Amino acid sequence: MSGSLFRTKPIQELLAETTEAGHTLKKALRAWDLVAIGIGCIVGVGIFVLPGVQAANHAGPGIMLSFAIAALACACSALCYAELAAMIPVSGSAYTYGYATLGELPGWIIGWDLILEYMVAAVLVSTGWSAYFVNLLNNLGVYLPQEFVASPWDKTPGMINLPAVLVVLLLAVLLIRGVKESSRANLVIVIIKIAVILFFIVMAAPHVNPENWKPFMPYGFKGVMTSAAIVFLAFVGFDAVSTVAEETVNPQKDMPIGIMGSLLVATILYMAVSAIMTGVVYYTKLGVADPVALVLNELHKPWASMIISIGALAGITSVLLVLLMGQPRIFFSMSRDGLLPETFSRVHPRFKTPVTTTLVTGGIVAAAAGLTPINVSSELVSIGTLFAFIIVCSGVILLRYKRPDYRRPFRVPLFPVMPAIGGLLCAYLMINLPKTAWERFVIWLVIGLSIFFLYGRRHSRLGKQEKPE
Repeated sequence: MSGSLFRTKPIQELLAETTEAGHTLKKALRAWDLVAIGIGCIVGVGIFVLPGVQAANHAGPGIMLSFAIAALACACSALCYAELAAMIPVSGSAYTYGYATLGELPGWIIGWDLILEYMVAAVLVSTGWSAYFVNLLNNLGVYLPQEFVASPWDKTPGMINLPAVLVVLLLAVLLIRGVKESSRANLVIVIIKIAVILFFIVMAAPHVNPENWKPFMPYGFKGVMTSAAIVFLAFVGFDAVSTVAEETVNPQKDMPIGIMGSLLVATILYMAVSAIMTGVVYYTKLGVADPVALVLNELHKPWASMIISIGALAGITSVLLVLLMGQPRIFFSMSRDGLLPETFSRVHPRFKTPVTTTLVTGGIVAAAAGLTPINVSSELVSIGTLFAFIIVCSGVILLRYKRPDYRRPFRVPLFPVMPAIGGLLCAYLMINLPKTAWERFVIWLVIGLSIFFLYGRRHSRLGKQEKPE
């Protein structure tokens, strides 16, 4: 029994499944599309939402250091993602890599974990989108009823966060229309949000007061590490790049460019904005869902705050778009392997997109976004992200030794030191997450293992192939 739980899926078989009739996704993406997808997902909630919340609650001005530590761990993990994505250009991201290197049960665990990661991240991002949308309307003199802009469990409760629900449903419809169309929309949004971030830096940097950075670590180094573990989710975008490997024209060349290029741009912008934000406004005031807009309001520049809100809406929209693009493709891959019902791997006959999983994801995220407060979302998604990165770093090491003969268009430098450092850093960050995040993660894992043993293991395509032998 234990052997069957850890049976690995041959890479040749994974590649062959991408051409099966009825389960084939359209190849339409190139290197620039992938960089834009990565930036679209990375640069958003990490700049427009998380720095303020984490500075106020855990790190203080040390949030700059939190982003640097998270970026270092991400760099090691990103290199591992780049090697595996170029080597195994199949939808499913870390789930697929785990299945090919560690076995079916570990693959299932990471796939189930990724479903949590992407959906909860989408809930977090849509909640932040709603906050900036409401701020923009307020600056225009339009005020929505509180009942329709907040969840029942927010500090100021309402009935439902309606803007968050509507934006999720609209993007789900766009994603069903086609990956290339979604990529073009994302590119336009990315250009807008980068311009707005640069505008914020120019407007706010002259007002930085170094006295606001004292004390630099009011909650101690442990607080900085707790924030590093949580803001790690802000780098989830390069993970999302790997989910569209199967829809990339030349994945062996373009996936490493997309992953590493987007991570580099994001890290520079994160640290710059965090430094300016905490330098202009004292960290205790930043614990809101729209801290960038708050900074400009504090500077008595409501017109600039309105521009930032527009850019934040654009930026967060692209993050949400990529998250809602990535999660259904993981769901799709698990279904194609037989670990989830076959209906989830159905492809739209005209648009060649995973229609069923996109609809299911959109519906669940929309419902949760309307009812979930933002602080619950941020802690829960980070643990999923870190766990996925540990699997990927381990997978690179195992596959190098198990299949040294396999062609690797991109190789992680300083092997095995770099993957080992990446895995250890991620594990250390996981340890620093709050106890509540671990409790929710364990509950989700127990539910997933129940589904695997009751359904997935009995319907596994790989298992059915082995039975005649």
